[in-house]
Amino acid sequence: MTHLWVRAESRDHEARVGIMPDGVGALIAAGLRVTVEDSVQRIVPIADYVAAGAEIAAEGAWVDAPLDALIFGLKELPADGTPLRHTHIMFGHAYKGQPDGRVLLDRFKTGGGRLLDLEYLTDDTGRRVAAFGYWAGYAGAAVSLMCWMAQQQGKVMGPVRAVPTQAALLADLRGAMAGITVPPPSALIIGALGRVGTGAADLCRDMGVGTTLWDMAETASGGPFPEILAHELFFNCILARPGTPVFVPASAKTAERRLSVIGDIACDPDSDFSPIKVYDRVTTWDAPALRVHDAPVLDVTAIDNLPSLMPLESSADFAAQLLPHLAAPGSDVWARASKLFDQAIA
Repeated sequence: MTHLWVRAESRDHEARVGIMPDGVGALIAAGLRVTVEDSVQRIVPIADYVAAGAEIAAEGAWVDAPLDALIFGLKELPADGTPLRHTHIMFGHAYKGQPDGRVLLDRFKTGGGRLLDLEYLTDDTGRRVAAFGYWAGYAGAAVSLMCWMAQQQGKVMGPVRAVPTQAALLADLRGAMAGITVPPPSALIIGALGRVGTGAADLCRDMGVGTTLWDMAETASGGPFPEILAHELFFNCILARPGTPVFVPASAKTAERRLSVIGDIACDPDSDFSPIKVYDRVTTWDAPALRVHDAPVLDVTAIDNLPSLMPLESSADFAAQLLPHLAAPGSDVWARASKLFDQAIA
């Protein structure tokens, strides 16, 4: 019997979950065993998982779970260096040259465990089967717009916090925009045809921000791309890979430009393939804007768990996409992810 163990998230401000109570009920009905850890910050109450029939464990108890249990979480594990003995389903951020990724893979190698990376669960056409991309794009555009509004007031953007609903987010943004006396900014979105770009474009539409929508055809020349500098906002919405062109070179800091906010929604600053060369670290909920140049002002926002800004809606969407694959643990989707881990660990 497949045993899915849903762990609590240990990262601050991470209220999302990868499976909803109705999904737990469906898996149990399909013959799977499901354990859900209690959590002080998960958006879904533990009582809802009890009602769905899940076994309940204490927060962090996965370290002593049976070795055949599949440990299912979203964001990174505590970086304590301990060997990892289980098979983990999560976003590992370990396959694109990230320094922390190498450390994570070494922990699996030492402990004999395995990583089934959610970012690389794909169908037979190479398309991801489940992603938070839409909500990452929507929230990332919202944070970038907040950053731009703070600039209009001569400030660096302050902390952000999760909102209960999408409607509440829009109400907050519209209230803040009402106090801005200059016209709304314009935005250029690269990756506009994907999930992330669609979310960013929808937020811009909802807020009256004009957009220029680019995808692969517009970037096929390899750059440079002066059009990016001609917009106040730029959203990077693509998954960086070998051969990805540079969108914003380091020289953009001092170049003549209208650009004042970069929303690096893909958020891979420590990857060798990052197309944004003006910054080198992620930003945080408490300090969401990194000022990389003063005159003219240029801020970068790059929060790597953006969908948790709207944790309930983003969790429900992602969980619905993933559930059919959790119910089929022997499928080709998982086999491809397992093969990729073997290649990385070698």
